[in-house]
Amino acid sequence: MRDIGSFAPRPMLAGSLAALASVLIWSGWIVFTRHGVTTDIPPVTLGLLRYAIPTLVMLPLLLRSAAAYRRAGWLKCAIMVCGSGAPFFLICSWGMTFAPAAHVGVMLPGVMPMFVALFALLLFGERFSGARLLGYGLVLAGVVALGGASLIEAGAADWRGHILLLLSAASWAAFTLAFKRSGLTAWQAAALINAVSVVIMVTIDAFQGGPRLWDIPWQTVTTQGFAQGILSGLLALAAYSYAVSVLGASKASAFVSLTPALTALIAAMTLGEWPDGVTIAAVLVVGAGVALASGVVAGISFKRSVLAERI
Repeated sequence: MRDIGSFAPRPMLAGSLAALASVLIWSGWIVFTRHGVTTDIPPVTLGLLRYAIPTLVMLPLLLRSAAAYRRAGWLKCAIMVCGSGAPFFLICSWGMTFAPAAHVGVMLPGVMPMFVALFALLLFGERFSGARLLGYGLVLAGVVALGGASLIEAGAADWRGHILLLLSAASWAAFTLAFKRSGLTAWQAAALINAVSVVIMVTIDAFQGGPRLWDIPWQTVTTQGFAQGILSGLLALAAYSYAVSVLGASKASAFVSLTPALTALIAAMTLGEWPDGVTIAAVLVVGAGVALASGVVAGISFKRSVLAERI
């Protein structure tokens, strides 16, 4: 009998752990951002906290990577910046002003794998198994149910947030595919995205009204700076990008999409945004769809069959 651990591919394990780390960070980021934009912090100020701190940390890497960016090409670099940088953040945070955090968990990371699959199919002719297609179908069903309920409810403004969040999910899916084909490392991609995003945010902030960074209590700036700049701006992007490079775009997106249930739980405990029955059902359906779309079920069956043959 051979050691079972010898059959576990360590790079796949590392990629899975990186994706799970992104899940935890993304869930907290959604709740922190939702709280920020619905209190007294403008989205541009939150964006500055998110992108300025990582830019300072990774500036030396940015300056050393000019040749890598040229090899990647301006189009892929532009897609990555728009897909996960300042444009993504502004659209997403605007959507969060309308939709509660639990809806964000479904409409943003929950929908990402579906857009990744759609873009991969249309642009690269990628094909998917029946189980994964069923998973994407469940994700779509959950989104339609949640969106339909908000349209039926009189006076609800959630649908506006849903549209903006779906646009954000599509842009992040574009980043996922562009990064996979860019040849950049996770840190090189993060350095570029953060630096360009700072330029965009500073330009917008120069012309906007409202409170400035120095007008916000330092406790809020410190907390949001850690959540936005350190966790989300640095660690989450690097972990997710690494997961993409190891697991592939579709599977990495599916892992990150496990955030709906965790986001709903954190939002309920911290923001008091307790989900209704439709939202709970949507979270469960999307979660089941994510499990199928990620290939987890097929992977477990395959590993069991291999181990049975080896033992």
